[in-house]
Amino acid sequence: MIRGLQGKYATTVTMGETVNAFVPFPLPPNPPIDWTNGLFDTINKAMLALGRLDSLSALLPDPYMFQYIYVRQEAVLSSKIEGTQSSLSELLLFELDEDSGVPINDAREVSNYVAALEYGLKRLNEGFPLSGRLLRDIHLELLRNTRGENQTPGEFRRSQNWIGGTRPGTASFVPPPYFQIPGCISNLEFFLNNIPNATPGLLKAAFAHVQFETIHPFLDGNGRLGRLLIILLLCYEKILKEPILYLSLYFKTHRDKYYNLLNQVRLTGDWESWLHFFAEAVDFTATGAVEKAKKIHQLSIDDQKSIFELGRAAASVQKIHQTLLKRPIGTSISLSKDTGLTVMTVNRSLERLRKLGIVKELTSKKRGRIFTYHKLLDIYNENIEG
Repeated sequence: MIRGLQGKYATTVTMGETVNAFVPFPLPPNPPIDWTNGLFDTINKAMLALGRLDSLSALLPDPYMFQYIYVRQEAVLSSKIEGTQSSLSELLLFELDEDSGVPINDAREVSNYVAALEYGLKRLNEGFPLSGRLLRDIHLELLRNTRGENQTPGEFRRSQNWIGGTRPGTASFVPPPYFQIPGCISNLEFFLNNIPNATPGLLKAAFAHVQFETIHPFLDGNGRLGRLLIILLLCYEKILKEPILYLSLYFKTHRDKYYNLLNQVRLTGDWESWLHFFAEAVDFTATGAVEKAKKIHQLSIDDQKSIFELGRAAASVQKIHQTLLKRPIGTSISLSKDTGLTVMTVNRSLERLRKLGIVKELTSKKRGRIFTYHKLLDIYNENIEG
């Protein structure tokens, strides 16, 4: 449906140039969504896919092992959209040891994404409302001790920003003037908290993501926080029990279409096309996650069979295997801490796992050797660019 411009323009001056900044209308869309059969079916498919994804706890012996890596995979992919080049393996190595030799600035930015998500979920679970205050606090976690720490972390911007172009006059989009941000965020808060009317959770996440990216309330980190908002909302609305959906890969793969649809919503009010795209992203990503979980479950079963054939040594080796299922990179010292086994026992178990082809050594050192559950990481990295 073509509704027309979904906001108003405010003239502002920045860097000596006069530009038209876009101030969005409050949510939800008006008039309401035109529910064609095609759109209804696409949304329904997405909800069914999310339901299957949420039921993974019935398939996996330890759902946390899936959540741990999936949160980090989303962090890697969301950060890559912004130009950060850290990989999943590099992030795991950085978390294992900050002096591991991986590019520290990139790794810390990705690690902060994980910390920001975990912080946001913790506050929501404690009953803190999904609000501008919480978004500022999450933003502070996101930019803490990174290259963006000079961009007023945890504070809404007090100057004009723009998207695309080398200067305001050539920008592809100019968000609201800074003094309009409190009002825009206040309107978004009302919508997020079902004032005056409730909106179904999946639609709320789709609408809120566009609105947040349109407001662009911070000097840095808006893209990452806007993608975090989707996961936070799906968990807050009890659509997902755990944050095991990463839409960043789909957005990155369909980057041009993604940005075109955001602009199309703002300029024409075609929310229906955006909802189609968003629901397709959810369906594709959730379905892919379920397939990966099945592969991981089968890998675990196959490797456990090999381990059980070790006889008396199987118990200790099994402890190491279960730990690597959760965190597929480790050292003898880290694995000793995680399992309670002695370093000597861990080393013997790792050698048995290596001979079985279950782990590989990443280093050739006598001390501080790093081992990886490479087949597990290969599954997580399937169909992931770069």
